[in-house]
Amino acid sequence: MEFIDQIMLYINTNVSLAPYIIFGLLLLAGFNIPISEDVMLFTSAILAAKNPEYLYPLFFAVFLGAYFSDLICYGFIGRYLGPKVFGIKFFASMVTQERLDTVNAFFKKYGVFTLIFGRFVPFGFRNALFLSAGLGKMNAWKFALSDLIAATISCVVYFTVYYKFGEAAIEYIKKSNYVIGSVALAVILGFAIKKWKKKRVTN
Repeated sequence: MEFIDQIMLYINTNVSLAPYIIFGLLLLAGFNIPISEDVMLFTSAILAAKNPEYLYPLFFAVFLGAYFSDLICYGFIGRYLGPKVFGIKFFASMVTQERLDTVNAFFKKYGVFTLIFGRFVPFGFRNALFLSAGLGKMNAWKFALSDLIAATISCVVYFTVYYKFGEAAIEYIKKSNYVIGSVALAVILGFAIKKWKKKRVTN
C-alpha cells in the first residue's frame, strides 16, 4: 500500500489537485481496488477544514466519486460480468451465493433502507452489497435512485463530522463502526436462522 500512501501525501500537499485525485481513486474503488471510501471522506474533510475555499470541490469530489464507484460495482461487475464474477478470483471473494441470496432477500423486503443502512456498515460490506444488487438484477433506475439517497446521507454525515471535529472524531467513528457491524451481523444471523427454520418446516 506504499503507492496509496504516496498518493495521499501528494493530495495533502497539492490541495488544488486533490478533488480530481480523490474522485479518480474512488472510481478505482468501484473495481474492487482496495481504496477506502472512509479514508477519502476523512482526507477531503480535513483538507476542506484547512482550506475553506476548496470546501465544495472537495465535498462533491468525494460524494460523486463514492456514488459513481457504487454504480461501477453494481453495473459493470454485478450486471455486466454477472455470474462470471464467481470465476474471477479478484472479485469472487466479495460475495458468495449464500450472501447473494441473503442480500437479495433484504432488498426485496426493505428496499432502499437496505442501501442506506448498508452504506454505514464497515469491513468491506458496501461493495458486496452493490455487487449483490447487480448480480440479482435489481432494477437499474431503482438502484441508482436508492443509492443516490443512501450516498447523500452517508457522505454528508461523515464529511460533516470529520470537517467539524477532525482527527478527534476518528475514535468515535471506529467505535460506531464496531457497533454498526455487530448490529448488521446480528440482523443477518437472525435472518439466516429464520430462513433455516422456515426451510425445515416446509421440508
